[in-house]
Amino acid sequence: MTVPKEMPEKWARAGAPPSWSRKKPSWGTEEERRARANDREYNEKFQYASNCIKTSKYNILTFLPVNLFEQFQEVANTYFLFLLILQLIPQVSSLSWFTTIVPLVLVLAITAVKDATDDYFRHKSDNQVNNRQSQVLIRGSLQQEPWMNVCVGDIIKLENNQFVAADLLLLSSSEPHGLCYIETAELDGETNMKVRQAIPVTSELRDISRLAKFDGEVVCEPPNNKLDRFSGTLYWKESKFPLSNQNMLLRGCVLRNTEWCFGLVVFAGPDTKLMQNSGRTKFKRTSIDRLMNTLVLWIFGFLVCMGVILAIGNAIWEHEVGTRFQAYLPWDEAVDSAFFSGFLSFWSYIIILNTVVPISLYVRFCAQVSVRPSCLPPGGGGLPRRPVRVGPVRGSLPEPDLLSPCSVEVIRLGHSYFINWDKKMFCAKKRTPAEARTTTLSEELGQVEYVFSDKTGTLTQNVMAFSKCSVSGRSYGDVLDVLGHKAELGERPEPVDFSSNPLADKQFVFWDSSLLQAVKTGDPHAHEFFRLLSLCHTVMSEEKTEGELYYKAQSPDEGALVTAARNFGFVFRARTPQTITVHEMGTAVTYQLLAILDFNNVRKRMSVIVRNPEGRIRLYCKGADTILLDRLHPSPQELLSTTTDHLNEYAGEGLRTLVLAYKDLDEEYYGGWAQRRLQASLAQDSREDRLASVYEEVESDMVLLGATAIEDKLQQGVPETIALLTLANIKIWVLTGDKQETAVNIGYSCKMLTDDMAEVFIVTGHTVLEVREELRKAREKMLDSPHAVGNGFTCPEKRSSAKLPSVLEAVAGEYALVINGHSLAHALEADMELEFLETACACRAVICCRVTPLQKAQVVELVKKHKKAVTLAIGDGANDVSMIKTAHIGVGISGQEGIQAVLASDYSFSQFKFLQRLLLVHGRWSYLRMCKFLCYFFYKNFAFTMVHFWFGFFCGFSAQTVYDQYFITLYNIVYTSLPVLAMGVFDQDVPEQRSMEYPKLYEPGQLNLLFNKREFFICIAQGIYTSVLVFFIPYGVLAEATRGDGSQLADYQSFAVTVATSLVIVVSVQIGLDTGYWTAINHFFIWGSLAVYFAILFAMHSNGLFDMFPNQFRFVGNAQNTLAQPTVWLTITLTTAVCVMPVVAFRFLKLSLKPDLSDTVRYSQLVRKKQKAQHRCLRRVGRTSSRRSGYAFSHQEGFGELIMSGKNMRLSSLALAGFGARSGSGWLEGLRRKKSDSAGSPSAGPPKPLRG
Repeated sequence: MTVPKEMPEKWARAGAPPSWSRKKPSWGTEEERRARANDREYNEKFQYASNCIKTSKYNILTFLPVNLFEQFQEVANTYFLFLLILQLIPQVSSLSWFTTIVPLVLVLAITAVKDATDDYFRHKSDNQVNNRQSQVLIRGSLQQEPWMNVCVGDIIKLENNQFVAADLLLLSSSEPHGLCYIETAELDGETNMKVRQAIPVTSELRDISRLAKFDGEVVCEPPNNKLDRFSGTLYWKESKFPLSNQNMLLRGCVLRNTEWCFGLVVFAGPDTKLMQNSGRTKFKRTSIDRLMNTLVLWIFGFLVCMGVILAIGNAIWEHEVGTRFQAYLPWDEAVDSAFFSGFLSFWSYIIILNTVVPISLYVRFCAQVSVRPSCLPPGGGGLPRRPVRVGPVRGSLPEPDLLSPCSVEVIRLGHSYFINWDKKMFCAKKRTPAEARTTTLSEELGQVEYVFSDKTGTLTQNVMAFSKCSVSGRSYGDVLDVLGHKAELGERPEPVDFSSNPLADKQFVFWDSSLLQAVKTGDPHAHEFFRLLSLCHTVMSEEKTEGELYYKAQSPDEGALVTAARNFGFVFRARTPQTITVHEMGTAVTYQLLAILDFNNVRKRMSVIVRNPEGRIRLYCKGADTILLDRLHPSPQELLSTTTDHLNEYAGEGLRTLVLAYKDLDEEYYGGWAQRRLQASLAQDSREDRLASVYEEVESDMVLLGATAIEDKLQQGVPETIALLTLANIKIWVLTGDKQETAVNIGYSCKMLTDDMAEVFIVTGHTVLEVREELRKAREKMLDSPHAVGNGFTCPEKRSSAKLPSVLEAVAGEYALVINGHSLAHALEADMELEFLETACACRAVICCRVTPLQKAQVVELVKKHKKAVTLAIGDGANDVSMIKTAHIGVGISGQEGIQAVLASDYSFSQFKFLQRLLLVHGRWSYLRMCKFLCYFFYKNFAFTMVHFWFGFFCGFSAQTVYDQYFITLYNIVYTSLPVLAMGVFDQDVPEQRSMEYPKLYEPGQLNLLFNKREFFICIAQGIYTSVLVFFIPYGVLAEATRGDGSQLADYQSFAVTVATSLVIVVSVQIGLDTGYWTAINHFFIWGSLAVYFAILFAMHSNGLFDMFPNQFRFVGNAQNTLAQPTVWLTITLTTAVCVMPVVAFRFLKLSLKPDLSDTVRYSQLVRKKQKAQHRCLRRVGRTSSRRSGYAFSHQEGFGELIMSGKNMRLSSLALAGFGARSGSGWLEGLRRKKSDSAGSPSAGPPKPLRG
């Protein structure tokens, strides 16, 4: 509820809000928060949440029932509980109950232990936080109370370095003017200190007696999760005072550099903004997971069909044959007909054949809670860091499928640890390793087609340096030689000497001494220029020793501008809530600070209104040129034109620009404006919109002063990374808030844009019709282009199912698109978004300029919605969080803007160049390993299960199993689990160097070539083929085979041992063929599993187990007698050979006739190794010359022609300069040419990346 506009005038002057608005809000529907100081009885009427934090889920009494209830909400557990119930029915089950109950109990117990352990630590963390002591003002004195006993309306005292116990309204502090300093790293990841200030009316409440009498009431917004926003009003002493986020101390903050402060509790416990932000993280699924949903449904349908076929067979057999043997094989008492026997047989076969359904792979569960104890900061009050998402143990419980989910999670966890342990992704300068913050998306890294990147801090270093400026129409920063040309860096004289300024920053470098000379000679424009830079900011100054200033800025831009003013003689020294002190050319001048009109992403500017010592009021403003140039006074046009030219020149050099302006205000106007601002700040509804309107009013008809240009250099390795990703068919879109010229120049510098492109389309329309027309013309030019159609891999299955079919997708892609923010706003409208997407996706590179954080997320969502492609978003700042959360994969750069992007990301590292290794090495390997794991998993399970299906036709469809129940239980748990796990964790097709060297190796993942519906059916077919041979070859051989003494060899147990042994050996050989990278672990697991199988087999048929469990192990010596027969081993050998030889033959023919790129790369690697071995055998007999060469010129072929052609060489990196000019004749031709070259030249260097 908000105070209505027609509120009686007497209440506007009253100290308390009107009584008619004091309604008790129902829980969960609170419309506004009311808190009266020092009045617990009043506040208790509203039943606000206590400050007790509870993140635990169970207690001793509720743990077992609640945990079991949660676990059986999982489809897998419910499914196998249903199977267990079926197995307890004697007429249905042919398997012992323990084949299901043991795995089920094992999984439930493991999960329960894990959940209990997690909850124990939650209880421990909750108790630690809730019992932290706080000083609470109760009945006129400070008393020590646990945090859990703090209530809304209490006044508490905080001391230096203490965590804030709840969301507080700052009342007073030990610092002058009610200032206090806080660190918000646990809230938003920013490590720089921030300042908060009490409103003047309460800043004088510095002693206990006056605070005890304070009875003000706060009316504010209800609890929400907006960390940077607060709107409220304080009613006290028949007046009301506006409250904003600058007056609040949020739970999780730490008090710094402030001896003490007092605060009024406004939000407590779960209502605090910290806890409002600690909800569950959205769980992301990979494309393979989504494909599995469909495949599992198909397999389940296949299971039902098999059950129906065998049930019909049972009914027919019982009707035609079984009725004749009632004396020998009587029906059970409950069975009264052949039809009912078939019905029971259906459920029996559902139990036996259920292992074809990988229900455990279908069901995924994210073991993640709102606040994990390990995620709480040391102080116990901070924002929980995003926990690593690891799925718990889930299983296909009856027998073989138990470890499949375990294996999936272990494989993904292993891939995540490989990323964490990668030393080549470790930044030594920042001591920051790469971090996989999730384990669920590892294989998705190998399928990325679109990368959406921020520019500042992601592609660039975000370390700003004041480079150039324009002051009153004159540009400074360039150094001219004697001919009047710009001097190059190596030809420049010494930088400007600032030694005459004792307060200058020694790290600051500037090359144009004429600017310092203009300041020293008293140029009024130069003085006003740097005066604006020293006043218009929110920087905090700290002076540890005399003359040693430390600036703490919220953005590197502000720090660079204030530092520039400092070196040119306008030194910002100190600030209070009402004053700013600046040393101007050695003289201390104190300005009265009347208002700060702060920066935000919509305004794109900030202003301050100050009164100088002479009493003159002036507004100083700095902001984006697209915003500020429209708010200038119409005259003089010549200055505006000159400054605009300078801005375009600076932006063309890749510099970040700001426009500076000022406006003089008279006392009368300012007084009226200040009153309107006060009224807007007191509004309960639409406060921000009203303030923006008031700010817009005063920020008009300003006088242009000049412009600044700040350099933000590219990060190391950015051009090479973008070039490699482009060769891997990954399209890169840059979404930046910078102006068009700056973004385009950075695009050329980082090789997103090249002079070899057919055309760079620039969309700048201001209306819907203009934007649509520009996009239409771009599409027409691309379709009319004579360029060849793109080549590379094709995937009809994927392309035909795309939601956005377009002829433009066949365009070669040597185009780029640059679009401005105002044009993008129209392009993202519902009736035009498909036109924009069609045009953009046909381009190799896309740059969106002047975009807001919301537009970034909208662009990513647009591609996700209409393109069947995996998207990745990478950024470093809070404005990138929405984009990172929207994309399939979010990557955070731990840079200069805090760690908000990192906290919201799935993966994080410190430099953009590590992205190439994350995708081309770790991502590609993870995708390859997961696909091979799934293919082998389906193969071995179908080979195992279908044997029961064939046996049904020979056992009267009686649901009798081929294998004994112990083999059924241990097949996936012991015999086949570890080899496939080793392959899924360690396998690789080519080494990491080749993955980086041949980016085209990445394309199979983008096109889903390694695991799709076609590959799935191939695996199923191979599994069924294996099951046919594994069953019928032993059956045919043993039916007529005899022992050495002439007795019949065939019996049920001997047949079961032969079939089981054949199956284990066949699948072990198959995984040996599938393994592309052998390690000691692979050898140990594969051959060790075979050894374990034989050891268990002989043990189960031994005298020892029979003596201990005579009812369970009755077939003593059967395995020994069976495997002692040469006929059995010949049968096993024949079965293995017939199963494996077609696979070997097919792979040999494929390798010879139609090799993949990875096959060719492996072959070239073998050739290279042989050549190196031959060269090592050659020895030089003598030297033909003693001349030494000092040639070390680092240059690449092609630059001479480029220079002579007169093309603009704007490429900042030479390392991959030849990529764009190299012929794209196809990877196979290039590889053959490379091989022939290396064969002709023994000293040939390593191969270069291939163009597709």
